[in-house]
Amino acid sequence: MTPRFIGSGIYRGSSYGAWHPLHIPRVSTVMDLARALGWLPLSQYHTSPRAKPKALTSFHTPDYITALMKAEALQAVTDATRARHGLGTTANPVFAEMFRRPATGAGGVMLAAELLRDGGVAHVPGGGTHHAMADRANGFCYLNDPVLCLLALRQMGLTRIAYVDIDAHHCDGVNAALAGAPDMLMISIHEDRRWPYTGALGDDAGGRALNLPVPRGFNDTEMRHILHQLVMPVLERFDPQAVVLQCGSDAIEEDPLSRLALSNNAHVETALALRDLSPRLIVLGGGGYNPWSVARCWTRVWGALNGHMAEGPLPDAAQGVLRALTWNRRGAGRTPLDHWKTTLNDPAREGPVRPEITDGVASLHARFDATSPHSRHHGPQGRKKTAQCPAPSP
Repeated sequence: MTPRFIGSGIYRGSSYGAWHPLHIPRVSTVMDLARALGWLPLSQYHTSPRAKPKALTSFHTPDYITALMKAEALQAVTDATRARHGLGTTANPVFAEMFRRPATGAGGVMLAAELLRDGGVAHVPGGGTHHAMADRANGFCYLNDPVLCLLALRQMGLTRIAYVDIDAHHCDGVNAALAGAPDMLMISIHEDRRWPYTGALGDDAGGRALNLPVPRGFNDTEMRHILHQLVMPVLERFDPQAVVLQCGSDAIEEDPLSRLALSNNAHVETALALRDLSPRLIVLGGGGYNPWSVARCWTRVWGALNGHMAEGPLPDAAQGVLRALTWNRRGAGRTPLDHWKTTLNDPAREGPVRPEITDGVASLHARFDATSPHSRHHGPQGRKKTAQCPAPSP
C-alpha cells in the first residue's frame, strides 16, 4: 500500500522557547523538504487530528490531562502542579501550544493506527515523545504518543505488537508502560550513561523488553550488526502484526545531545528492514536537535519508504529549504557544513564492532531465546498475506 504521511501546521512556528533544544523547526522542515522534492503529494498527506482529552486517558491520568490543559490556558503553573506533574520546568516549560502540540502528535499516531487497519506504512514525524509518564511530563515530552499508538493498535485487536526505539536516549516512559505486557515486545538501542540513565542491559520490563545500551562513538557497522544479529532475528521469531519504530535522529554524529556517531544511512536501513518484516509499520520521529540532521534524516526515511533515492546534490528548491534554516547553537562540530544544505545522504560512518556491542547482542539474544514462547507461524509467503486486522475482542 502507498505510505501515508501524517503532519500538521501546528509545528510551524511552535517552539518550546528560544533557549530550549526544541526551539528548532523539525516537522515543518520535513514537510517543506519532502514537498520540494515532489515526495509528498496531497494523496499521501493526512492532517493530524488533535486527540481529545478522553482518548489521552487510555494511558495518562485524568488529573494530569486536566493540569496540562489548564497550564496552556493560563500560561502558568502552580508550585504544586510543577512538583506533581513536571510542568513548567526547564525541560518541560510552559509555552503557547503545550497541550495542543503534543495532543496533535498523539492524534497523529492514533490516526496512523486506524489508517493501517488493513496494513501499510505511515510516517508520523511529530510523534516519538517517549519519555512522558502517565502522570507527569518528562524529558521534553508532555504526552507519550508511542504508548498511545501501541494501545490504539491493541484496541484494534492486534495481539503481537513490537516497538523498536533507536533514539539516543532510553525510552523510559515506554519501558515503564509496557512492563509485563504479554502482547508487546520492546527493543531499545540507546547511549549508555546518557540521560535518563535507565535501560540497563538487565532491565527487561517484566520480560517484555530488550534494552541495549551502546558506547560513545556508536557507528554504522555496529548498528548494522545489532539490526541483523538481534533486532531482525528476534522480531522474526516474535512475528509482529505491527511494528512501531521510534526513529529519533539524535544518534546521528552531529547532534548536540548525544555522543553517538551514526549516519542517517542507519535510520534508512532500519526502517526498510522493519517495513519488510511486518504488514504494518508506523515510523515516528523522536529526538533530534540539529535542524539539518533532523530534516535530512526524516525526509530521507520518508523517501526511502516510497522508493525514492536522493543521491548527489539536491534540486535547487530542496537546497533552498535547507539553506533557510538557522541554529543558535555554536561550538566545535556545530558550525553548519556545506553538505548539510546540499544533500540528504550522509557519508557512511563505518568502524569496528566493539566487544560491548557483540557481548550485549549475545546476552539479549540468549535471554530472548530462553524466555520467548513465540515462534513464526505464517506460511512460506510470509506475513504480508495476513494483513487483515483481527476483529477486536469483545
